[in-house]
Amino acid sequence: MSTSALKTGHVGLNVTDLARSTDFYRRVFDVEILGEQTEGDRRFAFLGRDGALLLTLWQQSGGAFATDRPGLHHLSFQVPDVEAVRRAEATLRELGVRLVYDGIVPHGEGASSGGVFFTDPDGIRLEIYAPAGADTAAAPTQGAPTCGFF
Repeated sequence: MSTSALKTGHVGLNVTDLARSTDFYRRVFDVEILGEQTEGDRRFAFLGRDGALLLTLWQQSGGAFATDRPGLHHLSFQVPDVEAVRRAEATLRELGVRLVYDGIVPHGEGASSGGVFFTDPDGIRLEIYAPAGADTAAAPTQGAPTCGFF
């Protein structure tokens, strides 16, 4: 296998409540259920768009996401433009999700890329960003990437 052809296929997340997380991810990321098992001991959902798998949810954990343990730091989703980030921000506010920073912020000092930072119902840190257009606000973290310490 050539590593130059390597790319992320999909991301799998452990969740505590499959129905709650499926609803959250469907609404925030505008994905559809490609397959699921909602009964029994092995509950899961495959989420994606146009038949392409993007995210899998596995109901097999308890508690909240541990930010002080090795493993996933945050999950970031790129959208085409800052208008798409604004639409996502509106959905998040409609759902009552608390944003880490006040609205859309750049990835760092002098960066044009940026977005919104928040957590899912289990505390998993998430980001929706655009490659440009977020330079209208000040960077909330001086001397470090915005996505690094939230």
